[in-house]
Amino acid sequence: MSKRDYYDVLGVSKSAAADEIKKAYRKMAIKYHPDKNPGDKAAEDNFKEAAEAYEVLSNAEKKQRYDQFGHAGVGSSASGGYGGGGNMNMDDIFSNFGDIFGGHNPFESFFGGGGGGGQQRGGRRVAKGTNLRIKVKLTLEEIAHGAEKKIKVNKLIVCKTCDGSGAKDKSSVSTCGTCGGSGQVRRVTNTILGQMQTASTCPTCNGSGQQITSKCTVCHGDGVVRGEETITINIPAGVSEGMQLSMSGKGNAAPNGGIPGDLIILVEETPHEALKREGNNIVYDLHLSFADAALGISLEVPTIDGKAKIKIEPGTQSGKLLRLKGKGLPEVNSYQRGDEIIHINIWTPKALSSEERTLLEKLRESPNFKPQPGKNDKSFFERMKEYFE
Repeated sequence: MSKRDYYDVLGVSKSAAADEIKKAYRKMAIKYHPDKNPGDKAAEDNFKEAAEAYEVLSNAEKKQRYDQFGHAGVGSSASGGYGGGGNMNMDDIFSNFGDIFGGHNPFESFFGGGGGGGQQRGGRRVAKGTNLRIKVKLTLEEIAHGAEKKIKVNKLIVCKTCDGSGAKDKSSVSTCGTCGGSGQVRRVTNTILGQMQTASTCPTCNGSGQQITSKCTVCHGDGVVRGEETITINIPAGVSEGMQLSMSGKGNAAPNGGIPGDLIILVEETPHEALKREGNNIVYDLHLSFADAALGISLEVPTIDGKAKIKIEPGTQSGKLLRLKGKGLPEVNSYQRGDEIIHINIWTPKALSSEERTLLEKLRESPNFKPQPGKNDKSFFERMKEYFE
């Protein structure tokens, strides 16, 4: 089943400002919130769909990629992957967008309760780990065909001794006496409209609902330690310099069993020794001797898929452009590919032997060797413009 357009999901236009997008999402979130629609699977799906759309459209960088490439640009496919919210669950939504509706209850924000950057699970506040950023260098060949990279990442990982709880053992964890395990404290305030009940994060347990009586000796109660993890990254074909990919849950682990952050991958292109990239096209400068250009020749040129044999017609002029159809780079998550453009350069020797000089002196006087450019011949820049339009 194909995904709906994110703008249609939130009911806004592509030119909508950030405030308008946020307002539209808040309206959808309140309408389909699980607390307002208990047991309604369709409402839950709409709630998740709206959150996924807002996650992309509220982020300037993701929004730009989405506007340019659609769902492929943010990795929102049926199989999940990079970027958007295809893998988001309720925990992710409340963690990332709790400020939209002030915590787990969408109406608490109107009365000053809830809020905060942590996630609410049954009223308990759960922390989220920080994101990590790494750079991955790719060759043109890897960009053309996609690549699998195994990267060792130094980050915060879950403490194996306490399994992330931060406690010395199971008996070292007790229910918070201040909030009774709910993670929130409530109070009643008298107002001109009557009594109003508000809720806020418990100051004793910081919203976890539990207290540790004896801390783990390895992580000292944090539930996380510094460690190393080998992460397999599948890079899709067609990425470009500066593009960022995201792997959900592969960032730093969160304290006390919280939600891990994300891993942000920044793509860097390694320069090729012979080929240059122009968008999805590849450019190769082919240098020919005067004799080969005048007589014609068959030869091999490099491509991102290996060698390709081409034929140079007799009388080929310097600056001529040849096209190898489909020998360029693919678009992200697409079957379309660019071309390879071969730019012909006639090589002029810088030093001549006496015999070579004598031969060229004789040829100089031949009428056939006098330049005779046609009036309709296009300049190099005009030809390049045609190829890349």
